[in-house]
Amino acid sequence: MPALANFLLSCITITLAQAPAEPANRNLHFRESFENTDLLDRGFYDGKGRFTLDDDAAEGKKSLRYRFEAGQILPADSEGVRRKFEPVESVYVSFRMKLSSNWKWTGRPYGPHFIYFMTNENGRFHGPAASRLTVYVEPVNGRLRLAAQDIQNKDAPNGLTQGPLKGGYNGKFYDSEEILFDDGKWHFVEAVFRLNTLDETADKPNRDGIARGWVDGKLVVDRTDVIFRSTDFPKMKFDQFLMAPYFHHGVPHEQTLLIDDLAVGTDRPESISSR
Repeated sequence: MPALANFLLSCITITLAQAPAEPANRNLHFRESFENTDLLDRGFYDGKGRFTLDDDAAEGKKSLRYRFEAGQILPADSEGVRRKFEPVESVYVSFRMKLSSNWKWTGRPYGPHFIYFMTNENGRFHGPAASRLTVYVEPVNGRLRLAAQDIQNKDAPNGLTQGPLKGGYNGKFYDSEEILFDDGKWHFVEAVFRLNTLDETADKPNRDGIARGWVDGKLVVDRTDVIFRSTDFPKMKFDQFLMAPYFHHGVPHEQTLLIDDLAVGTDRPESISSR
């Protein structure tokens, strides 16, 4: 009997050792530290996998570098990239971001674009600029901006939810009051988007969508009255992350954006929100 007991115990021990570990955060879809350039081997896709790392890092030893040459709208050394995840009503993103000390803005009330989320109402490679819904997290003229557009819905039965088209584009913008990105330092950026609910009986959206943003732990954008979708899209959910810096009209001179410690999930982790 002792031998049998020892055998059974060893089997249990082996089984437990081989069982997959529980994720530290069940709300987390993925995390990326940018310690090497093998992003396409880790679930990211699109482009040819051209990435450049920088020795200036917020966490670990490396960060991902996007260097813009004078007059260019796209970075010269790293490409944009996407990643899919299971469809969800709410998305959370956090990342460390640093703009070079000589960083200059467009001077216009839009751009540069940087972080995007799209939904299952568009395909795997659909462009973010004219979709059923694209939401944005971006630094605009030194402020944090959360934004949304739904240009593709101009002919939908209930029409556009993100304002009328102006010059072929539309959008709703939610900006921080303070200028936050003007010091050439690393900053910790977070954002949450939650789709509004729908009153399908009355055929109208409820004004209860959420757009919240934090910089270095401080809540700087807080909207709980947003309409992101209409009853035309009752099954709409977020299912795609994009990171694709785009500087409208080209940068005035060479300048660099660094990103590190990226995380995407469904909600703000308790370990952060309880601080």
